[in-house]
Amino acid sequence: MNYYEVNFDGLVGPTHNYAGLSYGNVASKSNANKVSNPKQAALQGLEKMWHLVQLGLHQGVIAPNARPDLRTLRVCGFNGTDAEVISQAAKSQPQLLKACYSASSMWTANAATVSPSCDSADGKLHLTPANLNNKLHRAIEAPQTSQILKSIFNNNDYFSHHDALPQHPMFGDEGAANYTRLADSYGHQGLALFVYGEDAQTQVKPQLFPARQTRQASEAVARSHQLDPHSTLFIQQNPEVIDQGVFHNDVIAIGNENVFLFHEQAFYQQQKVIEQINSAYRGDRPLHLIEVKNADISVEEAVKSYIFNSQLVSLPSGGMAIIAPGECQTVGKVEQYLSALCQASNPISEVIYMDLKQSMQNGGGPACLRLRVTLSEQELNAVNQACLLDEHTYQRLRDWINKHYRDRLSEADLADPNLLTESQQALDELTQLMNLGAIYPFQQE
Repeated sequence: MNYYEVNFDGLVGPTHNYAGLSYGNVASKSNANKVSNPKQAALQGLEKMWHLVQLGLHQGVIAPNARPDLRTLRVCGFNGTDAEVISQAAKSQPQLLKACYSASSMWTANAATVSPSCDSADGKLHLTPANLNNKLHRAIEAPQTSQILKSIFNNNDYFSHHDALPQHPMFGDEGAANYTRLADSYGHQGLALFVYGEDAQTQVKPQLFPARQTRQASEAVARSHQLDPHSTLFIQQNPEVIDQGVFHNDVIAIGNENVFLFHEQAFYQQQKVIEQINSAYRGDRPLHLIEVKNADISVEEAVKSYIFNSQLVSLPSGGMAIIAPGECQTVGKVEQYLSALCQASNPISEVIYMDLKQSMQNGGGPACLRLRVTLSEQELNAVNQACLLDEHTYQRLRDWINKHYRDRLSEADLADPNLLTESQQALDELTQLMNLGAIYPFQQE
């Protein structure tokens, strides 16, 4: 049976703005309060999706959360009409309003952790939405994200959906941004790598920025997904690089099939980690562990360019390609390294640079924008087909974005009740376009 890796990218929502809400994310904080361009952001993300389709890959689309999140505002004591709620919050709690307007669900690498059916004991694909409890603007996402995922993976014969983990610091879960799967092919049992920033049982943790993923959360997800303990590793991220802005593992490491590219400072006690991976890997094809030396690319350069937040994809024609942000071309050492990497003895043969500036300025690159899902032929056919990108859907989504999105959004605009109306109208139309049903709270009132 054929298996495919399908990238399900998050559509950038109509309220994409630069609020600087993500402490520990250098790009997010440094661009706080700049004027954003939601239309450009959504089109840039869509172009990346379409480019992967043109490479011959399967590509999926995930709808954004509805924003602003009026439920949270009402729970926090704001009453009246929707417009009155927004006006009250803008005057007395503008930071809360920013959180409720955040379009951060666009980064679907954090939407969930997904384990393929060939790895689970019951032969089903398992999905656990991330609780994202480290940041308010993200912690409110899980219920709606879960609903969206259930509307996409809507066949219970193939897909098993789990609840998000408890909203407690011990179970901080940031989803697939801290999960990598290594296998000699997509359809063979893989080695699941869960990377965590903090273990409640030890004192090894960052000192400046928070560790967003805990070992306890990773272990809970692995249990729920019925993964083989012999094919599952729990690896601690280097706390020193977290304090340098590496808030997720996918900012310092990336893997695909039998290739794992990572910085030499990525993990705590890294040599031991390398030995564990080599020992646990069971594939027939050789494993390529590519350690990027600090002398070639520093952690600062890695964070600035987001080289490791690229996508690494297997091409139908053979070999692998890196889908890198255009910012990699502005850091000379990074572009030189990628060029040399394609000439070295490994499966990576091509680098494709994409313009994702709107997302990058908010701290998310190509890998942040997609949730990787390994599907068999049967499972792919069982997915909501309206959520898979083809030329017809691509054109319809382009038209939808151009029709509904603003090309300028500032902090002051969040107080405009018209933005709420525009966003709801856009998303209501999107659910029909993607055959999602009534997934948003405003549709159910």
